[in-house]
Amino acid sequence: MRLITEKGREGRGLSILPPCDVEMVRPEEKDCRKLPLDMPAVSETEISRHYSALARRTHGVNDGFYPLGSCTMKYNPKIDEEAAALPGFAQVHPLQPAETVQGCMEVLYLAEKYLCEITGMSAMTFQPAAGAHGEFTGLLLIKAWHHSRGDEKRTKIIVPDSAHGTNPASAAMAGFTVVNVPSAPDGSVDLDALKAAVGEDTAGLMLTNPNTVGMFDENILEITRIVHETGGLNYYDGANLNAIMGIARPGDMGFDVVHLNLHKTFATPHGGGGPGSGPVGCTEVLAPFLPGARAVQKEDGSYGWTGGEQTIGSVKAFYGNFLVVVKALTYILTLGREGIVEASRNAVLNANYLRVKIKDAYPMAYEGLCMHEFVVSLQQWKDKYGVSALDVAKALLDHGIHPPTMYFPLIVHEALMFEPTETETRETLDEAADVLLDIARLAQTDPGALHACPNTTPIGRPDEVAAARHPVVKG
Repeated sequence: MRLITEKGREGRGLSILPPCDVEMVRPEEKDCRKLPLDMPAVSETEISRHYSALARRTHGVNDGFYPLGSCTMKYNPKIDEEAAALPGFAQVHPLQPAETVQGCMEVLYLAEKYLCEITGMSAMTFQPAAGAHGEFTGLLLIKAWHHSRGDEKRTKIIVPDSAHGTNPASAAMAGFTVVNVPSAPDGSVDLDALKAAVGEDTAGLMLTNPNTVGMFDENILEITRIVHETGGLNYYDGANLNAIMGIARPGDMGFDVVHLNLHKTFATPHGGGGPGSGPVGCTEVLAPFLPGARAVQKEDGSYGWTGGEQTIGSVKAFYGNFLVVVKALTYILTLGREGIVEASRNAVLNANYLRVKIKDAYPMAYEGLCMHEFVVSLQQWKDKYGVSALDVAKALLDHGIHPPTMYFPLIVHEALMFEPTETETRETLDEAADVLLDIARLAQTDPGALHACPNTTPIGRPDEVAAARHPVVKG
C-alpha cells in the first residue's frame, strides 16, 4: 500500500477546511521554512479511499473479539464520546478564568471524588498522561514524603518478578534502586522473599492486585503490613482495575498511592498513541505533595483551585488530558454504583467462562479461579508439536480475532494472556472458544499448517526479529 504522500498529482486538491475567519498573520521571512512542505496533492476521492483502505487493515473492538490481556480492550460507549464533544468541554482553553469554566472544574471535582471513593484514596491528580507517567508521579510522591521527614536512606523499591515492565523502569527513572522478588508457585508474592528484601533502605513496594497472572493475592494485607512495618509505602499499580472496581479498594488493602488507567478500566479509548490518562491518588499524608492544581468546591458552591504547599511540581501542563476525564466521568455516572460492581463481576465471569471452555485443551499456567484475565503456557506444545504461542496468535488472525497478549508475563514460558472484558457476549466467547479448540486440534494433527498463518490478512508473517532489530521507519 502506497503512502498518502506517494499518491496524487500536481494540481489536484480538495476543500475540506472552513475559510479562515480571523486576520492571517504570517511569520517573518527569517522564521519561514526554506523548502516547501511535502504535502500530498490528492482529490477528495483519493483521500477518502486511502483512509478507508487503512481502516480495513486495522482491528479494534468495533471489528471483532479483542482479548488483549492486561490491556482491557473493552467496548467504549458512544455516550462518552458525545459528552466529550460538547462545545463547553471541547472548546475551552486551560488559561480561561475559573469563573468561565465552572462546569469543567466540576468535572474534575466529581471525577476525583468518585475515583477516590472507588480506590479508597483521599486526593487525586489528573495531570499524568498515561499509566507509566502515573507510576513515575506516584514514586516521586513516595520519595518526597521520605525526604520531607529527613529519611533519605530509603533508596530501594521492591518489585515482583511478575510486574508490568514499566514498574522497574519507572522506579529507576525516579532514582530508586530496583529490588526484584520472586513469585510463589501459585503466582502470588513469595512472603519469605519479601521479608528478606525489606529493610531500613526500603522506600516502597510496587504491586498490582489482582496480579499480572490474573490471580488475587490472598496475602495482600500481610504483604502491605510487612512493608509498612519497615517504614516503606505501598504503591498500587491500578493499570487494570476491571476485576475489583466497586468491590475491593486498594486503600483498604493497605496501599498509600495508586494510579489508574482511565483509558482501560473506565472505558475511554486507547491505543495508537493515546490520548491516555493515568491519574494518581494517594492517602491524606501524601496529598500535599501532589502535582498541579486540583478543583475544590467552595462554601458558596462554586469551584476554585488548590495545590499542595509541598508539591513535587507539575508533571504535565495544566490539568492533564481533560477530555479523557470527561469520558471517564460519563462512564461512571452512566453505570452508577450498581453498574460499576456489575461490570467488574461480569469481567471476572467472562474470563472464567472462557478459561473453563478451553482449559482441557490449553495448559493453564495457574490452576483455579482467575480474576479479569488468565494465562496459558504452551511450552508443552512447543516441546511436543513444535507449535509456539506465536503460531496460535497468528492463527487467530485468520479467524478475525485479535491475538491475546503474547510472551507476558515473563515468568510464564510460551505465555498467552486472555482478557475477554465484561463487554463481550456469551455468544462471542463461545465462538472464540470454538476457534481456539480448532487450533488446538490442528496443533496436534497438522502443526505445519500453523507455521504458515496468517493466510487471509493483508500482511502475512514478517520476519519479526529482523523488523525489531533493523526497523525501516521511513518509506
